[in-house]
Amino acid sequence: MTTGRDPQPGRWRDALRERWNDLGARVLSGAVIAVIGLALLLSSGLWLRAGVAVVTGLLMWELARLTGWRHPEFHRPRHPVLIAVLSGLIMLAMLILQGGWPLLLALVPVIAGWAGTHSHERPAFALFTLAILGAGYALVMIRESMGLPTLFWIVGTVVLSDILGYFVGRRLGGARFWPSISPKKTWSGTIAGWVGALVLAVLLWLGGAAGASVIVIGPLLAFCGQLGDIAESWLKRRVGAKDSSAIIPGHGGTMDRFDAMSGALLLALILLFADLLPAIGG
Repeated sequence: MTTGRDPQPGRWRDALRERWNDLGARVLSGAVIAVIGLALLLSSGLWLRAGVAVVTGLLMWELARLTGWRHPEFHRPRHPVLIAVLSGLIMLAMLILQGGWPLLLALVPVIAGWAGTHSHERPAFALFTLAILGAGYALVMIRESMGLPTLFWIVGTVVLSDILGYFVGRRLGGARFWPSISPKKTWSGTIAGWVGALVLAVLLWLGGAAGASVIVIGPLLAFCGQLGDIAESWLKRRVGAKDSSAIIPGHGGTMDRFDAMSGALLLALILLFADLLPAIGG
């Protein structure tokens, strides 16, 4: 005789707890990062450049530790620190010096870190170094040439895509987007991120804040943000790391939080150079 009750009444609660067990840490770390990020975006001049240089140094410290994971020299902590300091100074120089030639300085950390990077990871180190420095350069250039509303749109697109991807993906589940690299990312969450970016772009267009091109570029920014997230997941899986570091208590490292933003900013920089980046409110 059956009572119609769940023979394992705690099973669904355990499943629900496992699905959302990192929500608290995400909210807390997200709030702290949002405050710091907002202060950085609202700054200008030397303060903005110095802030971007510091973030660049943190990102490069994590990258040097990840890609030097089997190199005997990297058992000594000073090597990633030296790469971080050098990269931060190079980023600052790229943002202060005039003209296009300072972009070539991005090669300096690549060359400096080459010998201390494991031979298997040197191509990844080079590509990620250029991406990190390029994203930092893009943030400042867009802030100063296109204005704060345009930068807020790019950042808002990435944040909205990430939030929708997390909640919709966890709620609906379904097929994995790229299970061998990012096993938690689902197609439902990925598509939700695109839809969110599209809705935001349409609202800006209908409100007269931007031209119709945002309808195409908005979802592309979200997609490139997702590619940035996947690229970092690939690197961590390649070197056997769960997080880029433990610098954010309870929730990984700086790369874990800025990977998507870097991907979107790199696309925005290309569009800026091609004079195709929409100006919001302009």
